[in-house]
Amino acid sequence: MLLLDQGLPRSTTLHLRDAGLNSDHVGDVGLASAADSTILAWARDHDQMVVTLDADFHAQLALSGAGGPSVIRIRMEGLKAKQLADLLVRVLEQCRDDLKSGAMVTVTESTVRIRHLPLVRI
Repeated sequence: MLLLDQGLPRSTTLHLRDAGLNSDHVGDVGLASAADSTILAWARDHDQMVVTLDADFHAQLALSGAGGPSVIRIRMEGLKAKQLADLLVRVLEQCRDDLKSGAMVTVTESTVRIRHLPLVRI
């Protein structure tokens, strides 16, 4: 379900699994040094959502016009593994339907912003 990008604590996957959520870390699936486009393709092929600190994933989805995979961008630094897992559980509860249908979600300390995919250019 979730694929955590480099820069996020690898042990977060253990906390997510304890909460009943399937998750992988890019370092555990051989993508530790992969390009963002490769990570997006892998997530799409494995029916996973990407969780990242990196704005580049949102930019690539916006420019490509792709309908997925969904990406959750965390704009909060210094979260420990358990804190991140708890935050993701809350975000998934709040945005589950949006994420299933394809969305870019941005999470800050005070907001959760959802943009549905594909983005429409005018």
